Amino acid sequence: MQQPIAILDSGVGGLTVAKEVMRQLPREKIVYFGDTARTPYGPRSSEEIIRFTREIVDYLIQFNPKMIVIACNTATAAGLEDIRSRVEIPVIGVINPGARAAIRLTVTGCVGVIGTEGTIKSKAYDQALKALSPEITVISEACPRFVPLVEKGNFRSRETYETVQSSLGHLQGYPMDTLILGCTHYPFLTETISEVMGQGVTLISSADETAREISAILDKKGSLSQGDSIPVHQFFCSGDTRIFQLITHQWLGKQIQLSPVVWQIPTIV
Repeated sequence: MQQPIAILDSGVGGLTVAKEVMRQLPREKIVYFGDTARTPYGPRSSEEIIRFTREIVDYLIQFNPKMIVIACNTATAAGLEDIRSRVEIPVIGVINPGARAAIRLTVTGCVGVIGTEGTIKSKAYDQALKALSPEITVISEACPRFVPLVEKGNFRSRETYETVQSSLGHLQGYPMDTLILGCTHYPFLTETISEVMGQGVTLISSADETAREISAILDKKGSLSQGDSIPVHQFFCSGDTRIFQLITHQWLGKQIQLSPVVWQIPTIV
């Protein structure tokens, strides 16, 4: 039985990571969990996010994954080390891959980061960026109104543009040439964010960098899937399956089998 890569997110945002894994690693099976019933994670406390992340990992462990990907920046900032201490398989997040890409691409040395309130407050990106390049200038901005737009499937509309413009318009006054989309929901809004920020700002989604890190880790462990069989992916969510399935179909370009989740008492302690 093929061991899957388990990917978890607060909702549909982690589908951006799942899509890139499917593109770069087409032989790998994915088991995905979106906590749509409790999204957004951004305004929640670290303690609450850690508890939610433990519960989801506990659910995903039954599928015997070979790796866990926390495809949520807020959950990565709050719970990555906690989960690593509780399981024996590799666990990676999405913050360090995005930071590495920004350092590689910036010319001005001024990098912008947008994310949820929880991610920005944690300063996880600031720390990751400055660990790589101490002289880097980081401009951070919380954008709490973005995730609800994405979870409703509202990617392109007048409301979307006005929300993005009011949230990011003032950042145009900084000499940044690189902007990290520090929430995996935000790539769904790439067209609008790019329109507001202008052609001189390169947008960075950590999805492709995360997929490369997954590949490198599995290759080093000799755990990459072999053979030519097409994997059957599984998608789970904790909330409304209709909207989740619609967005998943739109983003991945294929119909999926979706299983709703009934919460159980966590066994990870």
